[in-house]
Amino acid sequence: MSDMPTDPELPRAVALAWGVAANPQRGPKRELSIERIVDVAVELADAGGLPSVSMAAVASELGFTPMSLYRYVSAKDDLLVLMQERGIGLPPESVLEQEGVRARLREWARASAETYVEHPWLLDIPILGTPSTPNNLAWLDTALAALADAPVDDDAKLGVVLALIAQVRWQATIMRGYSTVVASGGDPDAFDAATERMLGELVTAEELPFVRRALDAGAFDPTPGGDPFAFGLDRLLDGVEAYLAAGTVPPEPPEVDPLEEQAARDPKVKEAVKARREAEKHLREARQRERQRLRDARERLRRG
Repeated sequence: MSDMPTDPELPRAVALAWGVAANPQRGPKRELSIERIVDVAVELADAGGLPSVSMAAVASELGFTPMSLYRYVSAKDDLLVLMQERGIGLPPESVLEQEGVRARLREWARASAETYVEHPWLLDIPILGTPSTPNNLAWLDTALAALADAPVDDDAKLGVVLALIAQVRWQATIMRGYSTVVASGGDPDAFDAATERMLGELVTAEELPFVRRALDAGAFDPTPGGDPFAFGLDRLLDGVEAYLAAGTVPPEPPEVDPLEEQAARDPKVKEAVKARREAEKHLREARQRERQRLRDARERLRRG
């Protein structure tokens, strides 16, 4: 008997996300696909939230029986993983196009929050551990790339990213609450003003002296058109900058590109490096156009 350990079998959802799952042996292959199932599930969630997504509801929208879906997605939990992958998409190239760690992290946070605005139901899918699917890992990789030059070790860089994720998810949760007010025909500023008036009547200096003091100072006043979350993000980034400035761990020397070394001496190599950078720029632009076309196509499909 061999003592060699065997590789663990990938969870079905992870295998599907990476595109390495076996195709179903039976089923309406031409009319149905994992991609189409996920598309419809995302459309249902966008329209009615995560509770509106069930295998039966997705099957009904597609014109098939629930059993047809199970040949492709073995459980609703697997479908949720694939929905999350589709919902978050890939991080934008704009993150690493920014100058400096702070600007890159800010752009990463902005883009991440935007995915929750577009698909609020993403907040209802719990985080169960280390990301293991391609798009999740792409977001993590981009955030770590934004910190590539920071003078701290990889554990610290990952800690910075986790703190940023917590800030963004909190912000997105509050934003979803305001979106609910808007969806019901309300005005978020008017809602905040009414809440402040109510607190002004209920809160006394004897029972809650510091809340009363903040109320009297106008700290609860809504700021029309302002960004109520900028302060928290700015202070988080202030802390990150101060921590990185301390340089607790010397950075590893950057890898030297042999082409870059030769470019200083050989004009032909310098031209080749320039051509490579141009090609990389065109590739980033092509990917941006591709993502926009996919979004436009999905929007057209949604509108019928």
